[in-house]
Amino acid sequence: MKVVFFGTPQFAVPTLEKLLKHSNFEVLAVVTQPDKRRGRGNQLTPPPIKTIATTHDLPVWQPQRVKKDVETLNQLKAIGADVFVVVAYGQILSQEILDIPKLGCINVHGSILPKYRGAAPIQWCLYNGEKETGITTMLMDEGMDTGAMLLKATTPITLLENAQDLAEKLAVIGADLLIETLLKLGCGEIEPIPQQNSEATYAPLIKKEDYLLDWSNSAIKLHNQIRGFYPNCTTSFRNQPLKISVCAPLGSAHWQELPLEIQEVSRKLQDLSIASGRAGEVVSIAKGMGAIVQTGEGLLLLREVQLPGKRPQSGCDFVNGARVTIGEVLES
Repeated sequence: MKVVFFGTPQFAVPTLEKLLKHSNFEVLAVVTQPDKRRGRGNQLTPPPIKTIATTHDLPVWQPQRVKKDVETLNQLKAIGADVFVVVAYGQILSQEILDIPKLGCINVHGSILPKYRGAAPIQWCLYNGEKETGITTMLMDEGMDTGAMLLKATTPITLLENAQDLAEKLAVIGADLLIETLLKLGCGEIEPIPQQNSEATYAPLIKKEDYLLDWSNSAIKLHNQIRGFYPNCTTSFRNQPLKISVCAPLGSAHWQELPLEIQEVSRKLQDLSIASGRAGEVVSIAKGMGAIVQTGEGLLLLREVQLPGKRPQSGCDFVNGARVTIGEVLES
């Protein structure tokens, strides 16, 4: 089966690598987003998928807008692919492109469709505290993740997994599911199932305001926001922005899902009978771990933070370096 692969970030890499290793498939070319300037040096950096493609001497096409790029459209029509595989490419494909391959365009989507259609399904499912997610392979149409479903695979979500952890896990699951999908599709063993639009939910692009922490929210809601939008959630400490990238909600409701050392911190707090403070107030310091902050409901342990212009640091190093004291308040 001859394949053209559309993809851009690290999430797409395991699928491309799996296709390249499989004897049933021939990857003819890769379509990815243009190189972008990144980092302090503002150097032009290729997408992860381009790096893999060039290592295997594959043709790489990087149109600014694929559906408007005449040269790329002509190349796609001329190359003779049986199927286009699309994994987190980052551009919407026109009906003209969708109609080119005889088996259609197959998308690997990071949710259990029709839930979490859109650009950030992994982030929003964590934000909403889902206990399970997965991968859906889909026959693409012109809508936003509205095409008929082919195969699904699910996985549980643990309390301390963040968006990066979950993306890495789902990328591997997606690679396996895509191979299974293509093999069965080629043999006519899959019947596409239309999505029920009435059951759909959406996962839009994340905005700057989504990163702002409101300490009047509960500890579990803040925890889900921080791990869902990892590593960019921000509060204010001593009139400076402070990123909080790793945390843990304390209390009996989450007891069994926490590591033993955090269970011990939670147990000590109960023994001390700490009086609740204001939302955002540091009410205790966990030795060797970090500051414990009062929220609108429950306590939150800050396990990793980042000060402006600094590298991320452990909650313990932050407490010691900044000399954080009980009674200080993090502002929303």
